[in-house]
Amino acid sequence: MNPTVRTDLAIENAEMFQETEELQGIRIEEEVGRTSGIRVTWVAVENERGAKKLGKAIGDYVTLEVPMLDETDVNYHREITGEVAEQIRRLIPDMKHKKILVAGIGNREMAPDALGPMVVDNLFITRHLIQEYGVHSEITRGMGCVSALAPGVMAQTGIETREILLGAVRETRPDVLVVIDALAARSVKRLNKTIQITNTGIAPGAGVGNRRFGIDAEAMGIPVIAIGIPTVIDAATIVNDTVGNLLAIMDETRNRLSERIWEGVAPFDEQERYQLMRELMAPEMMNMFVTPKNIDEIVRQMSYTLSEALNSICHSMA
Repeated sequence: MNPTVRTDLAIENAEMFQETEELQGIRIEEEVGRTSGIRVTWVAVENERGAKKLGKAIGDYVTLEVPMLDETDVNYHREITGEVAEQIRRLIPDMKHKKILVAGIGNREMAPDALGPMVVDNLFITRHLIQEYGVHSEITRGMGCVSALAPGVMAQTGIETREILLGAVRETRPDVLVVIDALAARSVKRLNKTIQITNTGIAPGAGVGNRRFGIDAEAMGIPVIAIGIPTVIDAATIVNDTVGNLLAIMDETRNRLSERIWEGVAPFDEQERYQLMRELMAPEMMNMFVTPKNIDEIVRQMSYTLSEALNSICHSMA
């Protein structure tokens, strides 16, 4: 895989290869919700060969493609909440009877990166009540044991996120760590419309070229579930997609001018064309990422959806 193509989504990495070659060591299953229209894709990386090919760790990557995720339809978001909760249960059954630590990764001062901290803000936190009254008290009936923190980013704390979480895990001894983070997408159609859930953990900043130390089961010593939504996209990707659309139109309506342009660009495959776009862009645009103008409202809405999903699987209160 071309390492310059920036995405955190396993499904996008898989799509780059599906068009040209068979994926060995990688299993892909798809289903579509009959009423919600939510497309759920499971990408299972089964061995080291598949991991090397895809550039992802061995494990399961669940992608929910939700056309109206960035809309404010309350009833639709209730369906999304239910689907997210169901997929998390498939990865980690019986969450209600486990001690859960939720970490909201990201910089809450930057709207596209504030998803994790905002999810934490909306969680029903109960660990202190369980410790005070016990699990059999009337006060804590139906409550799971949930704790949470938003560790910020290294520029704010001077401490790696993994180091902070290691300390929290050692002191509070949860059974499962759930990590929430904003991601980067390769395709515009998945921007703020896709949820990825995986049991392989996460490497904060990987999608934007600022990879930090990984947060996974090997590092933490407990199962790690990572949940993310892409909120930014590489500027070079937008240019590349625009050129791709232009080529498709020219292929349908051939004339002398379009023939010359087509002959110059068409021989490149998608990854080569992407690299060409990056090289042609001005140096100051090389590391530019783009996000919608109303991203603050979108992230707020998506944070409610994810927090409600986590609340529903961690607690059984009537």
